[in-house]
Amino acid sequence: MIMENDEQPSEDGLLTFGEHLEILRKMLFRIIAVVIVFAAVIFCFKKETFSILLAPQHSDFCTFKLIEHLAHTLGWNFHFDEYNIPLISTELSAQFMTHITVSCVLAVLLASPYIVFELFKFISPALYESEKKYSSIVAIVIYALFIIGLLMSYFILFPISFQFLATYQVDESITSTITLDSYISTFSTLTFLMGVVFQLPVLAYVLGKMGFIDADLLREYRAYAFVIIMIIAAIITPPDIFTLILVTFPIYGLYEASILVLRRIKS
Repeated sequence: MIMENDEQPSEDGLLTFGEHLEILRKMLFRIIAVVIVFAAVIFCFKKETFSILLAPQHSDFCTFKLIEHLAHTLGWNFHFDEYNIPLISTELSAQFMTHITVSCVLAVLLASPYIVFELFKFISPALYESEKKYSSIVAIVIYALFIIGLLMSYFILFPISFQFLATYQVDESITSTITLDSYISTFSTLTFLMGVVFQLPVLAYVLGKMGFIDADLLREYRAYAFVIIMIIAAIITPPDIFTLILVTFPIYGLYEASILVLRRIKS
């Protein structure tokens, strides 16, 4: 049963199908309104928004400085080559449309806690009390893991991948000209993928509840999983040991977290 304070139930205490649709319509309007407000604010702060998004195109990005500092602390003489990759726009409306698209995507991301709250409020009357508690915890965990994945992509995976790919040359006579669309598209794809990859413990929990996997199975194939994760990390990152470590260990940490989650299910 799904009800709101401003809706009157029928005589049997249940809402009709039309009343459910009306509640859904009002919820969608509220979500759209909040997203539009966020998008308008982000659109107005163009300089600040793109200074953050485009920061990885410069060699003085904070991640590069941190990696160099860690390397020097360990006694390794490692440093990134200085670079400054200019971006171009090849279509008349490309920059304006990119500005709008980025504003909308970031607005949805910033408004996502409110969106999750509205969706939970919509379905919660149909849940038992135990299911409400379970659903709220799962929603919080999914959102937290997704945000962690986004941060890892922004600070680690994307800047290092961009630095390698944008400066890579098969011959000195050939230079790369990177478009703004290509930059934003690659950034969005990697960021979304990392957000999804960080849902591994949640996926393990669901599969464990369904009886497809358990902690013993993941422990048995732990070594194979580590090798596979290293291979994947080597494919999606530049060929240097620091990047491989920075990508491999967080993802493998998710694998170990999945084992702990499955162990709790078993107990």
